[in-house]
Amino acid sequence: MSAHIVYESAPLGSVIRYSDGAAKPPARFSKKLAAWESRNGVGRLVRKEPPRERATYSSPAYFTLHEGDFGQGGVILVSVRRTWSIENDLRFEVMERSMIGMVRVLQELGDSPELLYLAKDREAAERWLASNSYSRAYLEEAPPMRSAPTSLRAARPPDRLTP
Repeated sequence: MSAHIVYESAPLGSVIRYSDGAAKPPARFSKKLAAWESRNGVGRLVRKEPPRERATYSSPAYFTLHEGDFGQGGVILVSVRRTWSIENDLRFEVMERSMIGMVRVLQELGDSPELLYLAKDREAAERWLASNSYSRAYLEEAPPMRSAPTSLRAARPPDRLTP
């Protein structure tokens, strides 16, 4: 699917895979592998920003994926995020959506909210928020999964065995 469809239909908290369609090069080609990894990966959708029109410039809508945190001893040193314009040529796929009962911890930044944490239930979200103070954070029920993404439906084993 296109970046535009992800922007329009995927809720915050969804796990998104992006790809340019090229085969992964062997590890011995470190520069080619690094270039491939910059255009192929997986991240959690944490922000959607609407298009902007200003007198001197215009910006298309974009979304941000959180790919991971790096650190040690419970201290995050680097948080890796990638921002993609809806005009970009990569292919995107929704790998996972939020389940019924999940709660998102959001913070209002500018024109749109940013996902801070996705909890399995309200109690877990309140515990996380109590230990991580954010001044404008609020809780919101995550929208339930409407239907499984195509890749998940194909990978799911059958519900019952047939003789």
